[in-house]
Amino acid sequence: MSSGAKPVEKAALAISDLFQKSSGHRYGLTEADFQCILEQVAKKYQPAASLGERLQFWRELKLEELALARACAAGHELAWQVFLTRYREKLYDIARGITKEDSRARDLADSIYGDLYGTSERDGCRVSRLSSYMGRGSLEGWLRTVLAQEFVNRYRKQKRLVSLEEQEEEGVQFSAANPNPVVPADSRLGAAVDLALGQLGAEDRLILAAYYLDDRTLTEIGRLVGVHESTICRRLEKLLKGLRKQVMAGLVAQGMNRGQAEEALEADVRYLQVDVSRRLQENRPAAFQQDKGSD
Repeated sequence: MSSGAKPVEKAALAISDLFQKSSGHRYGLTEADFQCILEQVAKKYQPAASLGERLQFWRELKLEELALARACAAGHELAWQVFLTRYREKLYDIARGITKEDSRARDLADSIYGDLYGTSERDGCRVSRLSSYMGRGSLEGWLRTVLAQEFVNRYRKQKRLVSLEEQEEEGVQFSAANPNPVVPADSRLGAAVDLALGQLGAEDRLILAAYYLDDRTLTEIGRLVGVHESTICRRLEKLLKGLRKQVMAGLVAQGMNRGQAEEALEADVRYLQVDVSRRLQENRPAAFQQDKGSD
């Protein structure tokens, strides 16, 4: 291109070069996707920078790690496989350095996989903790910080519980609970949830029960079912989306409009008029009971 190329054209070429260096195409990202990511990072850290300053700032980012993290956050399977291959053992090593004990380290590392992969949604959008990685430092360093924060959060929660127990033992009088009774969830919600759970296959119920009732790690469930832990992550995400869709359909079939159904889904699960635990335990494979008993 001639030396008289317009700044916009030069910027486009520079961004294309950055995208190539990031290897983002390997993970399912497009150049447009990557440009949006770069603009997001610049907006946070260089909001008033000129185009030239932004380009220089972008060149200093960990481009390949940024592309990998954001592709994982977007749900690209190859990116997640690369992430696990590259960082799974590092996560355990970092956690071991924090907890100083193997089993607690495994539990700490496993506890963040769901947040990293993105098994929940907000306003219809996938929520992954990896979307907050900005590429200014190494991804390994960022993961170290995430694990340390999770460890501190667990410690604080435990301290609050211990402190409460100690106060109870010393006879401290706590204020009475809110006298206003909690309104039970609409019975139609319980019926819709019960129907949706009843239509699940045995293995799907097993996975949900293992994860939510038995606090099994993704690795343990994957070993039990005979698949990789990343597959369990995806199965959980798919199951939760499918259940929500079925429950919504069940509520609409019982006379609710979509707005009412959405509001009903915000109900506290403790007040559902359905025994979720019993539903998930139905026809539970004996192999899991044996596995659980061998711990």
